[in-house]
Amino acid sequence: MPSNPKKVVVAYSGGLDTSVMLKWIKEKYDCAIVAYAANVGQGDEELEGLEEKALSTGADECYVLDLQDEFASDYVFPMLRAGAVYEGSYLLGTSIARPIIAKGQMDIAKKTGADAVGHGATGKGNDQVRFELTYRAMDPRIRVIAPWREWDFGGRQQLIAYAEAHGIPVPVTAEKPYSMDRNLLHISFEGGILEDPWAEPPEDMFRLSVSPEKAPDTPAYVELGFEAGDPVSLQGEKLTPRVLMEKLNIIAGEHGVGRVDLVENRFVGMKSRGVYETPAGTVIHCARRAVESLTMDREVLHLRDSLIPKYAELVYNGFWFAPEREFLQSAIDEAAKSVTGVARIKLFKGSCQAVGRKAPEENNLYRPELATFEEDSIYSHKDAEGFIRLNALRLGVRSQEK
Repeated sequence: MPSNPKKVVVAYSGGLDTSVMLKWIKEKYDCAIVAYAANVGQGDEELEGLEEKALSTGADECYVLDLQDEFASDYVFPMLRAGAVYEGSYLLGTSIARPIIAKGQMDIAKKTGADAVGHGATGKGNDQVRFELTYRAMDPRIRVIAPWREWDFGGRQQLIAYAEAHGIPVPVTAEKPYSMDRNLLHISFEGGILEDPWAEPPEDMFRLSVSPEKAPDTPAYVELGFEAGDPVSLQGEKLTPRVLMEKLNIIAGEHGVGRVDLVENRFVGMKSRGVYETPAGTVIHCARRAVESLTMDREVLHLRDSLIPKYAELVYNGFWFAPEREFLQSAIDEAAKSVTGVARIKLFKGSCQAVGRKAPEENNLYRPELATFEEDSIYSHKDAEGFIRLNALRLGVRSQEK
């Protein structure tokens, strides 16, 4: 049996699970506890009073790191630049937050001299993998404590009983019939009533978007400016990544944009239903592809698109700090160098449609004089015949063999 850790940095949210974790780890391992929370845009209400609560629950120290700007610029934007979409519709809002949260936790472990880290992810979910792959990437010697894989608690009522027996404050709010996770990019909902894939999500569940049916009867138009694949301006105003996402979440959410409901394949082997709100991410994805249509070479675009499923899978499964993700990122970033321009997006009752795009002349590969159906002096229609004959050659050979 390994000896007890001397100090553990625990990923702490202030909820029932992680509050019990603080006391349980301290009780079982008789060690110092450092509570750690990362602000990745989940909202001030979730972070308010967190340090005081952690210290009163059993933590010896507490750190709350504001990682919002780093999260937007160094994690969300590179992923959006890649056009990453998992299984056709999930924009990976939860997946991309885990690496920066875990990295921040490891930074605190190094700062405080901790020899172990702990998290509250269950043994059934993807988050345990995402957290622990990041821990190992930062320091393969770190010890990991995952209480849900160790303790005997079977559910919420047992956790409440433990909390009451140990004087841990228990929130008096009613349990939501689903779990929710929020950050700057999105909100995710899963579990509870959503485990029935036939059941429509209740309308009062959503936080970032209005129902498309109740959205305004007139569309809104937004213009997003891009430089090297990244959005840099909204309605002509230059903004930081974080502020741009915050503003765009409000605008797109008011028009019901960004809702996704899917059954996805978890890395750990089971199917799971997730419902997501990603207003800003949805608009950025649509707008970037509009600018790419003008500025990215056809073969580069097609090759880049062929990499998207693998890139998205790596992010979803937790391999953000893996060499293969970094390799793909380098290729994707090279392809994105030319993606500079402006897209005009129409938002209307849940839909998000590119209705205009433009790019500076040095980046723009679209040539009206080539594309026109009117008479021109550049393109000879007769050239098409030889092109078609050459491409049909192997098809004709194949038919003769039958």
